[in-house]
Amino acid sequence: MHDNRSRFRLVLTVNIILIVLATYISITNGVFDMSVMDVVRTLLRLGSSPEQDLVIFEFRLPRIVIAALVGYGLGVAGAVIQGITRNGLADPGILGINAGAGASVVAFMFFFQGQFTDASWFSIMAMPLFGLAGGLLAAALIYMFAWRNGTLDPQRLILVGIAIGSGLGAVALYLSLKMNPNDFEMATVWLTGSIWNANWTHITGMLPWLILLVPVLLRKGHILDLMQLNEESVKSLGVSVEKERNRLLLSSIGIVSACVSVSGSIGFVGLMAPHIAKRLTGIAHRHVLPLSGTIGMLMVIAADFIAKTVFTPVELPVGIVISIIGVPYFFYLLSRAKK
Repeated sequence: MHDNRSRFRLVLTVNIILIVLATYISITNGVFDMSVMDVVRTLLRLGSSPEQDLVIFEFRLPRIVIAALVGYGLGVAGAVIQGITRNGLADPGILGINAGAGASVVAFMFFFQGQFTDASWFSIMAMPLFGLAGGLLAAALIYMFAWRNGTLDPQRLILVGIAIGSGLGAVALYLSLKMNPNDFEMATVWLTGSIWNANWTHITGMLPWLILLVPVLLRKGHILDLMQLNEESVKSLGVSVEKERNRLLLSSIGIVSACVSVSGSIGFVGLMAPHIAKRLTGIAHRHVLPLSGTIGMLMVIAADFIAKTVFTPVELPVGIVISIIGVPYFFYLLSRAKK
């Protein structure tokens, strides 16, 4: 027990150091390179230039903060969804929750065309709510078709999730094709997973969801450990399985919806981060959940830096960069599952 705790602290500390390093590289490098002293002077308001203020406070810092928040949210939600379903291949993207939230946000963009591009408070605060509605709809459909003989079948869950995700993705694409050219271009970039339009208002819109819901999930680590047993055993321990499962699922969907509303559909973070966390620190969810979050943070910050610098002046959506790593990793997990 003590060894596990020490290992968790060590891994978490190393991960935080890597996040700080990735943040430093991302904030100092780009089309407009800056030194560490330039960044420190700008942040501490010690004689910075207007150009440095603009680059740091309007472009780079909001983008890094959103990448960190989205990565943390998707990492934690992915670990919870894998725990609920007892399926290591489950994650918000593969289960169709991302697609449900994404289709709902695209519907919002379609019906309120123009308001989204202005980044009005109405659109930014309403988008997570629309995303939540879409995520809940996707989850309800998945439950309906994956439920068999009074239990949730993990194998059917994946197949149903992929099917529903594809269907909702097609709905989102159809709605985006009906938009005017400017909104269509924005919707297309956003659907592939992008945080290029990050600003402090978007951060304000998603932060309350994470502040409210992440602690709910972190406190439920012991429940997720119990859920790895068969359902009768968990009930015999006095745990209300359905109530806890619904509470965990709703909180996860809320977090995913808030993330999707500002970054689009970034896949594979919720799949890879929990697996890496379990390999590094064991299967106890009180360690897996926070570590999955920080691994997700590191993944999205690093992927966003790659997306905006490697192919300059062209910028890739961050979702594509993560998918380049995520797709081979998914096949690797599939091959292990077969064995």
